[in-house]
Amino acid sequence: MTRITTRTTLDLTGLKCPLPALKTRKALKPLQPGDQLEVHCTDPLSVIDIPNLIRETGDTVEITERNDARIVFLIEKANGSIESVNGALRS
Repeated sequence: MTRITTRTTLDLTGLKCPLPALKTRKALKPLQPGDQLEVHCTDPLSVIDIPNLIRETGDTVEITERNDARIVFLIEKANGSIESVNGALRS
């Protein structure tokens, strides 16, 4: 049986650092591998904070929109935890 991936949208407009990164981390936890999280931010520091967070979690991220009004990230939940990814890289 094939699992259908989901896309969740997280509206963090108006929130300032460090809240966008903290709320993104919390929203990623219950997701299954392959699921996507679309994050909408207005804090200019989120272009630094969220990619750094995703490097820690081992998931993948791309900025799909960036203008004066907002920044949109599309994050895909990776398979496994960061510990298993780091272990695979060391092997």
